[in-house]
Amino acid sequence: MILTSKSYQFAEDVLAGKIVSGKKRKQACKRFLDDLEKSGRKDYPWKFDIKKANRPIDFMERFLVPTKGDYDKMTLQPWQCFVESNLYGWVDKKTGYRRFREGLILVASGNGKSTMVVGNAVYMLSVDGERGAEVYCLANSKEQARIIYDECKAQVDASGALSRSLRTTRDGIYFDPLKCKIQPLASDSKNLDGRNVHLGIFDEIQEYRDYKLINVIKAKTKKRKQPLILYISTLGTVIDGPLMDYYVLGSNILDGSDAISKRASDRVFVYIDEIDEKDDPNDVSCWGKANPSLGVLLDIDTLIDEWERCKPIPAERSNFINKQLNVFTMVDELSYLDIQTIKKNDKVMPLEKLKGQKCYGGFDMSETEDFTSACLVFPLPNNEFYLLSHSWVPSKKIESNREKLDWVNLQRDGLLTIVNGEYIDHMLVYNWFRDMRELYKVDSIGYDPAKAFDLVQMMQNNGFVLNVVRQGELTLTAPLDNLKERFLDGNIIHNNNRMYNWYLGNVKLTKRGPNATYLPTKQNKHRKIDGFAAHLNAHTEYMRKNQTAIPADKKVATIIKLEG
Repeated sequence: MILTSKSYQFAEDVLAGKIVSGKKRKQACKRFLDDLEKSGRKDYPWKFDIKKANRPIDFMERFLVPTKGDYDKMTLQPWQCFVESNLYGWVDKKTGYRRFREGLILVASGNGKSTMVVGNAVYMLSVDGERGAEVYCLANSKEQARIIYDECKAQVDASGALSRSLRTTRDGIYFDPLKCKIQPLASDSKNLDGRNVHLGIFDEIQEYRDYKLINVIKAKTKKRKQPLILYISTLGTVIDGPLMDYYVLGSNILDGSDAISKRASDRVFVYIDEIDEKDDPNDVSCWGKANPSLGVLLDIDTLIDEWERCKPIPAERSNFINKQLNVFTMVDELSYLDIQTIKKNDKVMPLEKLKGQKCYGGFDMSETEDFTSACLVFPLPNNEFYLLSHSWVPSKKIESNREKLDWVNLQRDGLLTIVNGEYIDHMLVYNWFRDMRELYKVDSIGYDPAKAFDLVQMMQNNGFVLNVVRQGELTLTAPLDNLKERFLDGNIIHNNNRMYNWYLGNVKLTKRGPNATYLPTKQNKHRKIDGFAAHLNAHTEYMRKNQTAIPADKKVATIIKLEG
């Protein structure tokens, strides 16, 4: 019976090398086949129900009508069948309820993700058989949520069978016999209460910067026996948002990592299509790893033409790699570090090991109503460095929330302090360094003299050693390059500080100074880099004190001139 499953055939073909596939697609297929083998054991709680696996596929191919493209009928691609049969086919042996409560599907643009969004929404509304099922098309804004919903409505209206069974309005699709509905819902909706979520679909979750809507929807599934939340997206440019968190979670599940419990991982389905880390974007033969519908929904010659046109333009090249090869990319081609490099620096180290250790400090003071950051840098064996970083932001600043940060959880995790009022009292920064001095041997502290006079006087009067770090090419070029090398080697440890990663992802290089040297600046006015600036000041001080060092100004100038 199991051999008739399209998911089984897809998994077999992937692992046999008949379908060009990346590491994570292979892992998803192996997970499926391994679970099939385990399902024969009495102690394994799940089984694969072939009828339930095929039911959504049969429904979509029978009742959905293509609303885009030159196609007469709906035919799901093998990868789509694999996803659908996994989501609906795995059930609890005792209850028959679905195993998976969440599904993470990350695929390059243009491969039919919208079809899956619509298909799952309409299926869960009308055929799943649960009374009072509420299905929500979710997005950051009402406009984006309506795009998803309008596609669902267009699909229902285009299908004779569906239009006879379902009732559509501007703001809702209804299956009256069971009192079920589909509606658009956004994080900026006035009322998010009173929901009873059977299916929540977060389309293009790469656009999310916080968990507000996600947390609300998850909380509203508790009354359902087998709810489902789907995160469907292409990888994006935001490294501090939910998508990166879910990407890491999904990768850990596929890897079998101990970072997540088996009980939790058992309830999350993961399917990620991307080119592998060592693949060259110029190598067309690897593009199928990120594009499972290549040759059917996507024309290879059209993609090649687009790539050749985009390659000479850095921003467009980066966008193609992001959207079409499903790789996290930065906003700007001149970003200081790419996302893959940032991800390398993900080691974790207990803070207790640093007690009494020598370190170097740095801080970056804010403009009025803006961020302030301070840090300590600990040299470790094997050329590694531990970075302990903290930030402060006035409550006045977060009212507008132009940065779209998860302020509450950042403060809860000890990465950020929200200060009442309109500015940061310098005493808060002094107190932080004072407290750190009780735990660690703070050798000296590097700082930008702008906006720091009062704090510097206070710290010097209380025994701290401070040195000016001039914010120009003569001082910063060597430390900037040296620090980048540390990142490239994966030697910066900061215990996955999300606040710092946000700063780091905002740094781009801009030509400044008389020698047109590249120096760090922010991507735009809302993408702050204060935490990185503090780190660079501290690293500069480390280099100065350890003679690795910052050459004399004349020597640096000579080097810059020769190289540039």
